[in-house]
Amino acid sequence: MAFKCFVAFLSIALAAHAATTGRDKCPHGNVVSHSACCAFFALRDDLENNARSIVFFFFSHQCGEDTHETLRLSFHDAIAFSPAIKDQGLPAGGGVDGSMFILPDVEPTFQANLGISDSVELLTPFLRNHTQLSAGDLIQFAAAVAIGNCPRAPKLEFMAGRPNATATAPDGLIPEPQDSVDKIFTRMKDGGNFSPDEVVALLASHSIARSDHVDPSIEAVPFDSTPFTFDTQIFFEVLLKGTGFPGTPVSEALSPLPLGSGVNVGEMRLQSDFLIARDPRTACTWQGFVDEQDKMSNAFRDAMAKLALIGQNPSQLVDCSEVILDPIPASGKPATYVFLYPSTRVSRAPIRRTCGRGIWRLSASRDACAR
Repeated sequence: MAFKCFVAFLSIALAAHAATTGRDKCPHGNVVSHSACCAFFALRDDLENNARSIVFFFFSHQCGEDTHETLRLSFHDAIAFSPAIKDQGLPAGGGVDGSMFILPDVEPTFQANLGISDSVELLTPFLRNHTQLSAGDLIQFAAAVAIGNCPRAPKLEFMAGRPNATATAPDGLIPEPQDSVDKIFTRMKDGGNFSPDEVVALLASHSIARSDHVDPSIEAVPFDSTPFTFDTQIFFEVLLKGTGFPGTPVSEALSPLPLGSGVNVGEMRLQSDFLIARDPRTACTWQGFVDEQDKMSNAFRDAMAKLALIGQNPSQLVDCSEVILDPIPASGKPATYVFLYPSTRVSRAPIRRTCGRGIWRLSASRDACAR
């Protein structure tokens, strides 16, 4: 009798402990803080390992083209929202709502979204195979999983529970590289209440970005010399003196590394990056990220968390960040001098600073792309 009472007491105690710790056990054995997170384990494994034999081979634990494109999609889906337009009673987008999946023949055709259709087509099978998840959740979760494959990247927050879009966003809400700095800052303030410094933080994504459509004459053109590592190289190289263009100048500034050989087409410098790096409102923030990996990563993580909530009510979402794996360990250095010419000395690198603060002590690299 005493033993039965003890067992009953123990069962009650364990149940009470589970209730106070807020842990739920998923059908496949994982333990999470909320049952709504359970469905994302299967999605994560599909994205990384193609576990359910979905036609497309996706991230495969690589910081490759699919990673770059998914991160771009997460930004374009989110920032296509305007409270200012909404206050006028006009269609203003829904923010992070996956609207590009609802009507894939509309938003992906906008000029600023050229190439986005590739990401939409690649992710659509995952949406079909995980029908309990929304398109907005799929995009932001895929971006968080993807960037974890890039060395030095931060672990991103992921909130679940976004409703599906009910309409497409209007054209003209995505900032473009030919836009003035004032126009970009105004759009980012309206779309997500981002400060100029937060815009710079989001541009850390260009450290793992490549362009296929800014200049139609060339493809897979990186924005810095280490496009498969989430490092501070982009913030350093944009400050270097430009010497030429990798292809035909379109919405670009002179690049410090314009020429390559074989499949290496050189490096593209976006006009918007060039101008924001030199704008008095953001020059010191831009320069302050050079060789400051933790500072840059933390600022990017926080800005991305803010981006992922645009148009949503955070109180109605569930934090499922625990499903995201820890990023790949760091390799190499956060930034190095790149030899532009055989005769260039590190101490004489053609750097054009617009903020007087800070002195860098960087090592040299003759083959940054190999890092």
